[in-house]
Amino acid sequence: MPIFKKASKRFNPARTLVIGFLIIIVTGSLLLCLPIASKARTFTPLFDCLFTATSASCVTGLTVCDTYTHWSLFGQIVIAFLIQIGGLGFVTIITFFNVAAGKKLGYRTLKNAAGDFSESSFEGGRKIFISIMKYSLIFEITGAIILATVLIPRFGTYGIWISVFMSISAFCNAGFDLFGMNGANSSLVTVQNDPVILITLSLLIIVGGLGFIVWENFINIRQRKKLSLHTKTVLIMTGVLVVGGTIFYMLSESHNPATMGDMPFGEKILNSFFMSVSTRTAGFDSIGLTESSEFSQLGTILLMFIGAAPGSTGGGIKVTTVMVMIVTVMSYIRNKNDVELFHHKLDKLTIYRTLVIAVLSLFAVSICFVALYFSMPEETEAGAVQCLFDAVSAFSTSGLSAGATALTGTAGRILLICTMFIGRVGPVSLVMSLVLSATKRKNIVVPDGQILIG
Repeated sequence: MPIFKKASKRFNPARTLVIGFLIIIVTGSLLLCLPIASKARTFTPLFDCLFTATSASCVTGLTVCDTYTHWSLFGQIVIAFLIQIGGLGFVTIITFFNVAAGKKLGYRTLKNAAGDFSESSFEGGRKIFISIMKYSLIFEITGAIILATVLIPRFGTYGIWISVFMSISAFCNAGFDLFGMNGANSSLVTVQNDPVILITLSLLIIVGGLGFIVWENFINIRQRKKLSLHTKTVLIMTGVLVVGGTIFYMLSESHNPATMGDMPFGEKILNSFFMSVSTRTAGFDSIGLTESSEFSQLGTILLMFIGAAPGSTGGGIKVTTVMVMIVTVMSYIRNKNDVELFHHKLDKLTIYRTLVIAVLSLFAVSICFVALYFSMPEETEAGAVQCLFDAVSAFSTSGLSAGATALTGTAGRILLICTMFIGRVGPVSLVMSLVLSATKRKNIVVPDGQILIG
């Protein structure tokens, strides 16, 4: 008697990632709608809750309601949980609890979690997830303790919660803050002269932005005896961008009286360093970017678009993508047949993926920018640079704003919600999630083609 097997559906980790984030956003929106979530103990409009939940889950930081003045302690806790889940990745957290419960990690679970970090595979699956959770908590607790030494004397026992919230937000590169008591949406401008706060947050942002893959390399450095190609690339690009960004803000804003012009020289260096670190993905603002020059805003747009490292809490097209683009151009200029990076040959799939990420990212930002610009009410004064700034900020999950988010209407904010979501799950993952099934390509020989380029 013949046995008929039920055809199994093709597993799509990208689709699981997208659906998971959607569930988290919807759940967070419903919780924030509750009267207990607002300080006024009234229902917050659903759309404002949806925008806030999306921004928190996608660790962006764009807000329509000031986190301190509008949300109650319950609402702030909900936002903190959304940031934590969005920063570490819901798949990683689920996998961690499965490990803690003693369940086995199958191939699908590992592949799905790896997909959340834009990485094809991990070595030692069970150990890496435990390490991610353990070291994330260590970094966040350490940051909270250091911040508490400054914030508790200022704000009393409430300073404990501010320290915890800010540590989570900084490590996850979210950009949400609780300094609204000094002025709604003031971000860190009121503490721009405090080196403990700015340096601690900077270090948390950097560590979170390096990525879990880099951590794993450092954790196992004794066994491997060397840094991987990925780790070298991330460290070099991060160092170049931090130093280059610091010099850029010193040159562009040190004479602007509306931002850093009246600061002592030491504070100018401190805030230039902090903005160089924060602008790429975190979104904290210590100088008041809305008052900065358009030249500074254009430079900030570039830093935001680049973003952090793959497998990190940050966004953007990633520093490794930029490095691969640079070495690809250099290899072509030098007439090399292969693309080399630190004496390693990069495979064609990496080059193709880099091209796809860059093109899809530019496409997403362009659509958001154009639609945001033409959806602005006529009476507003937001120009093209401000609209481009906020479009890139939403996509890169940076969360900084040049003013367009506050001025735009409902249509523009819906667009920003979609852009934040695309930026967090990744344009490639989103496209892959929409593919119903991957058809197997037969070994068909096709003729070579020639096309003129440039």
